[in-house]
Amino acid sequence: MSSINLTNHFLIAMPNMVDPFFARTLTYLCEHNDQGALGLVVNRPIDLTLQSLFERLALGLKQRDLVDAPVYYGGPVQTDRGFVLHAPPGDWQSTLRVREEIALTTSKDILEAVGRGEGPRRMMVTLGYAGWSPGQLEHEISQNAWLTVEAKDGIIFDLPAEERLPAAMELLGLDFARLSDEAGHA
Repeated sequence: MSSINLTNHFLIAMPNMVDPFFARTLTYLCEHNDQGALGLVVNRPIDLTLQSLFERLALGLKQRDLVDAPVYYGGPVQTDRGFVLHAPPGDWQSTLRVREEIALTTSKDILEAVGRGEGPRRMMVTLGYAGWSPGQLEHEISQNAWLTVEAKDGIIFDLPAEERLPAAMELLGLDFARLSDEAGHA
């Protein structure tokens, strides 16, 4: 298969996706290259708020508007580790710049800054990530497991979780409810 780069794209799970980790998910790809792919599921909040997470980490949280913000299930890999998708990128200890305006940080310094009210303007926190080995994602796409579309920051940061998948589908001009469960090839 030819080399494609889907960094900064959404993966939309097709209705026939039976894997419970990914059924009805919208995944944001933070990195995709010949070494594989790394993404975050962005539409599955878990039963944990930022306040609760910060308490577990013995961190304060000054920004009252973030207290009830949900933490998300980012994927089945390293579910005990936090990942912060944010804009702007900033200068943190362990950051992967996805593109000029958005980054993924895994170091605790970003959470400490958020706790002090000095964090990035826009962010979402996940536990875990989704990962694919070299060629695996391309194979899954060829098997009709995923639709892809270039990501829009507003879908990630501005919409409630339940509106993100339908909004990504609209970028393709499709209605998720109208997609068939049956895969086919033209």
